[in-house]
Amino acid sequence: MEAKAEARYIRVSPQKARLVVNLIRGKSADQARITLRSTNKRIAPTVGKVLDSAIANAKERFEDVDVDRLVVSAAYVNEGPRQKRVRPAPMGRAYRVQKRMAHIVIKVSEKGAHAEKE
Repeated sequence: MEAKAEARYIRVSPQKARLVVNLIRGKSADQARITLRSTNKRIAPTVGKVLDSAIANAKERFEDVDVDRLVVSAAYVNEGPRQKRVRPAPMGRAYRVQKRMAHIVIKVSEKGAHAEKE
């Protein structure tokens, strides 16, 4: 059993979001929450919301899920569209500015679910 949550069009560079998402991949859900609360990055609260949403989705989809046994099975960041802006530069020129967006995906599954059923 696996539940997924996704936040799309988040106004942060995917490279910066990956720094935070890499910290929680493979950890238990409780440990991931603690890690996100203590991480000093602007995107950490948003990733925490996505994690909470994935846990809530797991509770909603599967009645017999044990929240204490949930593990972050997959967590990744994809690149979203870029907002292209123009910034004035010296001598009448213009610099192009790209404001990047990210799609954050977190999947949680129950640890040892296959071993118990067999």
